[in-house]
Amino acid sequence: QVQVVESGGGSVQPGGSLRLSCVATGDISLLYYMGWFRQGPENQRELVAGITDDGRRHYGESVAGRFTLDRTIAKNTIYLQMNDLKPEDSGVYYCKAEGMSAGRTMDYWGQGTQVTVSS
Repeated sequence: QVQVVESGGGSVQPGGSLRLSCVATGDISLLYYMGWFRQGPENQRELVAGITDDGRRHYGESVAGRFTLDRTIAKNTIYLQMNDLKPEDSGVYYCKAEGMSAGRTMDYWGQGTQVTVSS
């Protein structure tokens, strides 16, 4: 059983900052990728930031330069530092972990954490 749990969402004013955390726990033998995706009011889910097992990071165009993704390998945890937040950053942020469990490679998703940016 694999669980992905996000934390750290909330409400901030434009220009503010938030830090999200995501941990993958359970029977994971190999973790290939972890990343953040967000779902906006039109229910489209877009990539925010992700990191591969060898440490390569990538960011969505709209957040590059404002958001930073870090990780703690030993704890299967990633962090998303979000600075200079804009109203269009609002949405539900989902963490995804791609890894091997019981011999199968699968995607595991968290329940999501709400981020609201408004004045």
